[in-house]
Amino acid sequence: MMYITRRERFNAAHRLFRENYSDEKNLEIFGKCSNPKWHGHNYELFVTVKGEINPKTGFVINLKTLSELINIKIIEKIDHKNINLEVDFMKGKMASTEVLAKSIFEELESEISNLGAQLHCVKLYETENNFVEYYGNIN
Repeated sequence: MMYITRRERFNAAHRLFRENYSDEKNLEIFGKCSNPKWHGHNYELFVTVKGEINPKTGFVINLKTLSELINIKIIEKIDHKNINLEVDFMKGKMASTEVLAKSIFEELESEISNLGAQLHCVKLYETENNFVEYYGNIN
């Protein structure tokens, strides 16, 4: 089994909050990330796929094709946007890095499968110190 990873970057704003909480309660739970005026990050997204090497191409997946897919399905929808308000695959969801990584995985999984590989992991860096990894529903 071979694993290959593509990195993409995007910038986006968000706010961690629950509408049914007061600003004070949101601040207590989510800290500065609950700022009613939003805040942003320079995200780094790592998409790792796995599979066998195709003997005709020498690839698990064509990285140019993978990059185009990530850009169409994710980056074009989220770069320089407000995650809470403008990103279709995040509508009605908490805009945490954890939920965002899971949502990105769900957006890409079947498309990558159609290309003959399997999505292994989405790793999303929110800051240089904070990142999450999501491997799908592993049983």
